[in-house]
Amino acid sequence: MEFPAVHSPVFHTEKGTSYLKAPGVVLIAQPSVSLKGVRGFLDGFDESLEFKGYLDDPELSPAEQLCKFAGQLCYMSLGPKRTMNVNASTYFQNIKSSGHGSVLEHANWSFLFYGISRSVTHELVRHRAGFGFSQVSQRYVSGKVLRFVERPEYQDDLVLHTSFENWADASAEQYDRRVQRLLELQKHDLKMLSGEARTDLRKKVQQAARSCLPNETEAPIVVTANARGWRHFSEMRANTHAEIEIRALAFNAFRCLRLVSPVIFEDYSEEELPDGTKGVSTSYRKV
Repeated sequence: MEFPAVHSPVFHTEKGTSYLKAPGVVLIAQPSVSLKGVRGFLDGFDESLEFKGYLDDPELSPAEQLCKFAGQLCYMSLGPKRTMNVNASTYFQNIKSSGHGSVLEHANWSFLFYGISRSVTHELVRHRAGFGFSQVSQRYVSGKVLRFVERPEYQDDLVLHTSFENWADASAEQYDRRVQRLLELQKHDLKMLSGEARTDLRKKVQQAARSCLPNETEAPIVVTANARGWRHFSEMRANTHAEIEIRALAFNAFRCLRLVSPVIFEDYSEEELPDGTKGVSTSYRKV
């Protein structure tokens, strides 16, 4: 089973502050499907229906196998007159064109997204239906893992690039100064920093210090969604009207999804957009 990834290199300012210039996309989980156990279900029907032959069809990719079986079960289209797996593209085209996207909700994929700013994740977590999120907490992690993200518009302009690096350095230094001061205050048992557990004390320091961190702070996140959700995400975010940072993220995620499930995502076309970035489009929106 393939688990594609698009990695993003880490850069450093002269002072050693870490930052990234592009989103990293790592597929970490996808469907694992076996229909062998379905045989007991199929054997229970009249022999004349010839349902047993359903499992003799060459298998599709896991996500497509799962969604196709779920859809054909709805109509008990399990006999020899069903759409065979060799014609799965036709089957899914009918699903998409008719808007019956509920069968696509069975297949889920999980990604690690990194090299993205908190600006991006604020937009990302607005995708609620069919999505699950686990994002880094600035309350629980120390400044040792602090990294930043440089916007695409800054990277080829010396003035903007220099300004970004200086701001990243200043933000990291300001954060560290606040942490150190709060730790000093903590030693004097100020009420604002009281607490018995060592972890709780550290959390209170970090939650107070984080307020100085900019939207350019990196915010790694694990995102899980079903095929229907990822299709909607691709249509909305790998789009010329989407914000440029999240567009790059959505395009990379789409490419990974199409590698592991080509039939479900085959109706999308890649586009070169006027600003030099890439997006996708499909005739079957909002399936």
